[in-house]
Amino acid sequence: MRLVDYLDKGASVDPGAPCLTTDGSSSSYAEVRDLSFRVAAALARTGVAPGDKVAILSANDPLAFTCVFGISRAGAVWCPINPRNEADETRELLELSDCAVLIHQASFSPLVDRIRDGLPGLTTIVCLDGTPLPGTTSWDAFLEAPGAHAPPDAPPVEDLAMIVGTGGTTGRPKGVMLTGTNLEVMSATTLMCYPFEGRPVYLALAPLTHAAGVLCFPVLASAGEIVVMRTPDVGDFLGLVETHAVTHTFLPPTLIYMLLDHPRLGSADLSSLQCFWYGAAPMSVTRLEEAIDRIGPVMAQLFGQTEAPMMVSALPPADHFLPDGTLARERLASAGRPTPLVTVAIMDSDGSLQARGEPGEIVVRSSLVMRGYYRDPGATAEASTHGWHHTGDIGFLDPDGFLFIVDRAKDMVITGASTCTRPRSSRRSWSTLPSPTVPWSGSPTRSGESGSPPSSS
Repeated sequence: MRLVDYLDKGASVDPGAPCLTTDGSSSSYAEVRDLSFRVAAALARTGVAPGDKVAILSANDPLAFTCVFGISRAGAVWCPINPRNEADETRELLELSDCAVLIHQASFSPLVDRIRDGLPGLTTIVCLDGTPLPGTTSWDAFLEAPGAHAPPDAPPVEDLAMIVGTGGTTGRPKGVMLTGTNLEVMSATTLMCYPFEGRPVYLALAPLTHAAGVLCFPVLASAGEIVVMRTPDVGDFLGLVETHAVTHTFLPPTLIYMLLDHPRLGSADLSSLQCFWYGAAPMSVTRLEEAIDRIGPVMAQLFGQTEAPMMVSALPPADHFLPDGTLARERLASAGRPTPLVTVAIMDSDGSLQARGEPGEIVVRSSLVMRGYYRDPGATAEASTHGWHHTGDIGFLDPDGFLFIVDRAKDMVITGASTCTRPRSSRRSWSTLPSPTVPWSGSPTRSGESGSPPSSS
């Protein structure tokens, strides 16, 4: 499936259903689909061909997210840019991914103006709102420019759907090539591993350039509604859960802690929630227990990274409890079990797979794993040594198959009872990250680097 096929599937189920909702105003599936055709045609008129790269620089915004479907319909490649990036990192990512078009909100015009002269390959800059910079294009002019219309549904080139920047503390960022197949496996796994009863209503507070965005695809395939919050406010979040009867949402632990401390939490009606995902940083087990008690038995963890998005392992709501209904406290410190379409193993520094309970680097095999790093065969080869994708995380599988993450392979390699430093290249997690710090005897706790939000996705 292409990214736009999730939208089209939802439109085929119920074209009049609300698709994207913000500030009390909704666009139906039919309306979003129609606009995606216009965006695809406008991109073709600017010279964008299948396989060309188009970047979006925006805060949470339904119009910006609609552009993703237009990019996909044109057969082009979506390059999400983290709006928190500094100018130099944004420029590097646009250069790295060979972006021909940049679509941005007016609030980022000063940043765009600083970097555009250093990007000769960037032929078209479109401002979504407000007054465009001199030499760039307004949104209305972009959509209405004369010229031939694009083919209605251009196929992707070699299944490439996204190039997502992943940075690190060393060196230049890398471009992770994600295919339609990668995201189809991720979406299928989401629907298999977590509760989806009835038509979902997904509340996106976290940026759509991060996990909040890719979690939209399985919701769209179910003709669900996506409620987009422009700015993160936990008080408004509680109000929107009540108003829209939200069934699914995602927050990083820091915002969950703010939610638990908010005076309105005790009186808020959260009974509609089926699945409250948490990730993107380690979460305190104590506060997770509090969340289960006060928000409900709906907490759900996911673990993945940019190179294997979202669903390497999962801890759905039911797995937070033992068969007798009591809280599975020891299990709360894990990242869940490997998901059905992913094989997870633990590898030592020599490439040998470890037994259950033995620590080593977490490695993965699956159609979930990226195609590779864009224009970086050396880094691609390093990440797939011994025929497995190397996550860069150190952990172990317990006797019941639950995955525990404790450190970063770039900081140390554990062989038997000894540790040694190895300077691996950093591969920060993107969509979700391991849960709480879990020490094992004689070794340090998780360093926390990959628990930081990604710098460029």
